[in-house]
Amino acid sequence: MVSEHSTTVDDQAALALKILVAGGFGVGKTTLVGAVSEIRPLRTEELLSEAGQWVDDTDGVDRKVTTTVAMDFGRITIRSGLSLYLFGTPGQDRFWFLWDELAQGALGAVVLADTRRLTDCFPAVDYFEHRRIPFVVAVNCFAGAHGHSAEDVSRALDLDSGTPVVLCDARERDSGKEVLIRLVEYAGRMHTARLLDSTG
Repeated sequence: MVSEHSTTVDDQAALALKILVAGGFGVGKTTLVGAVSEIRPLRTEELLSEAGQWVDDTDGVDRKVTTTVAMDFGRITIRSGLSLYLFGTPGQDRFWFLWDELAQGALGAVVLADTRRLTDCFPAVDYFEHRRIPFVVAVNCFAGAHGHSAEDVSRALDLDSGTPVVLCDARERDSGKEVLIRLVEYAGRMHTARLLDSTG
């Protein structure tokens, strides 16, 4: 006989955390979400048009033919009872009005960086720093790009001490999953520290 107070693993509420995936235009946000998602990812991509050629800087990503106009969405289970809901943000300035809505309730963010266009991720770094949203910088190691160490990237972006910088391949599920695990661990430490500061 099962008492009314007994529980099973299936009865326990699973923890779902909201994560943003941000960065510049063409850095691999849609690719990362699609690579790690265990469900068919939701994508809001449109073909690049001639009308947008004056505002979309495709230098270095000449083969890119589509762009995210709202968000990407995916889900990954990190371990039993812990799932991450991934929201990929649009990279162009003209879609940044969506960021405030997407950022509500987010545990943290991944800022994807391309060392060929490193300045493109400055706005995302500034956005999360000013809103005190924990983030990690994930350097998407594109084929043919000059290799830089995590320390070099951290200095170039003038990151706050302790902000993790990791090297990854956004196309590879295991690589993307490692980035997300680092973010969850870092965000957990940051939130715990802030809670202790507020009660101290």
